[in-house]
Amino acid sequence: MKPIKFVTADEAVSHIPSGSHVHLSSVASVPHCLIAALCRRADAGDVRGLCFHHFHTEGPAPYSEPRYEGIFFDQGFFVGPNVRANVNAGYADYLPVHLRESQALYRSGCIKLGAALVNISRPDKEGRVSLGTSVDCSVAAIETADVVIGVMNPHVPFSHGDLVSLDQFDYLVEDDTPLVTAGFAEPTPTEVLIGKNCAALVDDGDCIQMGIGALPNALAGQLGSHKNLGLHTEMFADGLLRLIKAGVINGACKKIDTGKVVASFLLGSQEVYSFIDDNPAVLMKDIKYTNDPWVIAQNPHMKSINSAVEVDLTGQVVADSIGQRIFSGTGGQLDFVRGATMSEGGKSIIAFASRTAKGKGKIVPCINPGAGVVTPRADAHWVVTEYGAVDLYGRSLQERAKLLIGIAHPDDREALDRAAFERFGPHYHHFSL
Repeated sequence: MKPIKFVTADEAVSHIPSGSHVHLSSVASVPHCLIAALCRRADAGDVRGLCFHHFHTEGPAPYSEPRYEGIFFDQGFFVGPNVRANVNAGYADYLPVHLRESQALYRSGCIKLGAALVNISRPDKEGRVSLGTSVDCSVAAIETADVVIGVMNPHVPFSHGDLVSLDQFDYLVEDDTPLVTAGFAEPTPTEVLIGKNCAALVDDGDCIQMGIGALPNALAGQLGSHKNLGLHTEMFADGLLRLIKAGVINGACKKIDTGKVVASFLLGSQEVYSFIDDNPAVLMKDIKYTNDPWVIAQNPHMKSINSAVEVDLTGQVVADSIGQRIFSGTGGQLDFVRGATMSEGGKSIIAFASRTAKGKGKIVPCINPGAGVVTPRADAHWVVTEYGAVDLYGRSLQERAKLLIGIAHPDDREALDRAAFERFGPHYHHFSL
């Protein structure tokens, strides 16, 4: 391995030309020292027209702020809380893409990257580094960017899976900023009920996918008596880590990556990050692999569990927006919905509370104007609330309406029934399942 030569963050970013598209490694592993250096360049009037791309990021996001209008412009593939207000005010933007295809935007040349800025681990003896907790589409960014800058950080775990040679970096910077952590989200009583209804659809030996947050934690809490579960997911956190450590998730029944946990990015406690460090049982992979429906489907009995902002009476699933207001992103929901339904014995599950925290029904007659359908009604199968679980597969529009009304909040059912009657006509009430 050749000697490693480091430069300062300011020196490294000085090689990024104005007008460049810039990739950031994301979620817990954002290279904040390079972002701060770019802000110093911007404050000095030395750079303009940088366009940023990333998954959801944690921590400060000055690249989306009004004060850098005309200098920075954010076009994230997923909208997190740190950029949400600026996206909806027009100072930043959202680039809709299924997460599995984010890497293809780079590899196809659709987005020509001027620079890739990523956090990396210390190298192994062969001169390879890991992207740690955030592989996502960063491998593709490193392959295609004109300038590749790596921030070697001792807090970035050396995760197994897709590694990168140090030879692929143009500049290396040292930093010891700890990765962003997220505490365990305790589920509410409603979420516990939803978790129980979802867990009833999961059998011993199944391979599962779910995200992070209180609802996935509620489901994880109901799977403690299950056996030989597998995990193939885009991300996981502490709730699933508890199942891994308890031996509930061991991957013994997986047909590919048998005995391995497969993911692409993480956000959780330091315990999660330490667990994946030099752990060959966990593979952190390119999003091209983790979110490919054909790869997902190779594991039989795949169960994908995702959430929704609202679902209409025909089964259209809104997950990225509240009306015209962008809330998150398409993410990998449809990747896993289709992968699970293609899997032998698989099930795709959309799970959510029947009402918002403000008491607004989430099963609705029609989706809000301007909202985006993430999972089309033709792809919607199992839908779960705290009031039960229904399977929409092979069901007509009128059948779907009746099934969904049955798991809506009881106080919303009469209004939903009237809306269905108005939509389908007087024969609707004479139709029975």
